[in-house]
Order: sequence, then C-alpha cells, then structure tokens
Amino acid sequence: MNDDSMGGQRVTSEPAAFHMADIRNKRPTRRRAVAVGELMAGAAAFPMIVERRLPKGDALVMAEVAGLQGAKMASALMPLCHPLPLELVQVRCVPVPARHAIRVYCECATEARTGVEMEALAGVNAALLTLYDLTKPVEPALAIDGIRLLFKEGGKSGLWLHPDGMDGDERAHYRPRDLARLDGVPCAVLTLSDRASRGEYEDLSGPLLVDGLRRLGARVAGAEVLPDGIEPLAGRLRALAADGVRICLTTGGTGLGPGDHTPEALRSVADRGVDGLAEMFRSESAKHTPLAWLSRADVVQVGGMLVFALPGSRRAAQQGIDILAPLLAHALAMVDGGGHP
Repeated sequence: MNDDSMGGQRVTSEPAAFHMADIRNKRPTRRRAVAVGELMAGAAAFPMIVERRLPKGDALVMAEVAGLQGAKMASALMPLCHPLPLELVQVRCVPVPARHAIRVYCECATEARTGVEMEALAGVNAALLTLYDLTKPVEPALAIDGIRLLFKEGGKSGLWLHPDGMDGDERAHYRPRDLARLDGVPCAVLTLSDRASRGEYEDLSGPLLVDGLRRLGARVAGAEVLPDGIEPLAGRLRALAADGVRICLTTGGTGLGPGDHTPEALRSVADRGVDGLAEMFRSESAKHTPLAWLSRADVVQVGGMLVFALPGSRRAAQQGIDILAPLLAHALAMVDGGGHP
C-alpha cells in the first residue's frame, strides 16, 4: 500500500480490484475453441438472408468477415483479455430452416500460454450483430440467442465440452480431440529419496504422478518410495517390467547432486534409450524455468515398459505429467508396433 501526500492530506492508493492473469510461467500449448450462437430471423427475413437478397447486401458473407475481425479484436474489446497471435479463425453461417435461424460458428486456434475461448466468442458475437444489422431493415423483431462455448481443447486440462453437448454434425465437422487415454494400462510410480524412504518427510511428487495417470484411465497403485542409488531402482524396474507394467514414472534423483543416480539406474537396465522424449521433456520444461537444462531427466525402454525419469520437486512432477500426458498412449502404441497417426 502506498501513501502519497496531496494538498496536505495523505491519500492511500489501494490495489486495483482487477488484474490481467499472470501467465508468464505457463507453457505454450496448442489451443482451440469453437463458439456458437443463433440469429432468430423469423419467417419473412430468413429466406431473404439465405437467398442473399437483403437491401444492404449479402449478410452471410459480411457476417463471416465481421466474425474474423471480431475474433482478432477480442483483446481490444475486453480489457483483461490477453492479446494472442491467432493461427486460425474460421466463421461458418449455417441456415436452420426449421427455426428460421442462422446458426453461427467461430473456430479459433493458436499455440499460446492461454486459451482462445474469448476470441471464439467475440467472433460469434461480431458475426451475429452484423447479421442483425443487415437484417433489421426488413425485420426489426430479431433475436440473438444461445451464444455459448461449444468446446475448448489444449492446455493441461485437455478437452472441455459444454454440458449442453454437440450434435452429430458438429462433432463430425470439428472433431474435438481429447488426450489419448490409457484405460486399464498397468502403470507404476516410483519416488527416489533417502529422506522420504526413512519417513523424514512426506512424498508429495509421487501422488501427483499417480493422480495424473489415473486421470488418463491408467491402472496404478499408490506411489512407491525407494532410497536413492542405482540398485534399489534398477532391481525394481526389472521386477515391474517382468510383471507386465507398461509405463513407469520415477521422480527424483535426476539432478547434479552426488546422490542423484536415477539416470544411471535406468541405463543399467535399459534395452534402449528414447533420447527424443528426454530432450523434448527438457525443452518443454525450459518454457517454465531455464533451470530445466540442469536436469538429467531420461527416458528408456525396459522390455515392453517405458520408463520416464522426472525431477523430484512437486512442481516439476506436476509440469512433467502435463507435458507427457498427450504422448504416453501413442508412445506405448509404437512400442507395440503401431504406426504414426
């Protein structure tokens, strides 16, 4: 709180009651959103819109142009909306004869630290208002209805669908994509820490990884805590692979400290390394913090099991499962001989 003197009186400046969300520490991911709304045109105006014979001109084409502009101007219209470099804006106007309505869709996509829901909604609103403007000379009793977000995807939350759902044509056209599932896949989580194994502090990283795998549908018991060192981990990995576990996430022991031996343990039992995934993990983690380049995070294959060695902090574990979640099912399919999608 700052105090300033004005005219002999002390004036206290209070913090603002609003703020733009701080997204600096979020990782850019591919984002997509589709919004929808309708102009209820009525029986007289509807055919004039569809047949493109309104006095002001072709309302459907102009609405698509206005929707593009509206999506691009979202941050100018809404003060706390982040400016985003949109990579895709597509506006569709679909006549619905049964209701004498024009149903408008706006799809937006980008790769950014925040989503494009507001851009999609701004595009729909601009398109609908333009339809309204061009139609009102022939029908003043218009209504705009049902504006909502149809779905959004991307970020750590994956796919979100509006509770009102989507019809078959909408699903076929937009094909919303969720994270690939690991339903029923046997997985394991191992925490490497001398202190945690002695009960000196509670393991917080392992349970986060367990929760992340379970959200994908994986079958996984609670996190198992092992002491630091090569052999405790190496022996456990051999046993898990022999028991048919397909994915194992470890947390801890990937740093530069004298007791950090997790990468050495992985290499001692590995049938082959998966260097690309390890480098991808470091590169994506560096978007959160430059200290990620000090990590020796590693990925190997032991029999039919993929092993991912992640850093030990709670925050790094959460970021790690967010980074890996979109890749785990496909990586496992490739181990089993599947091809690229």
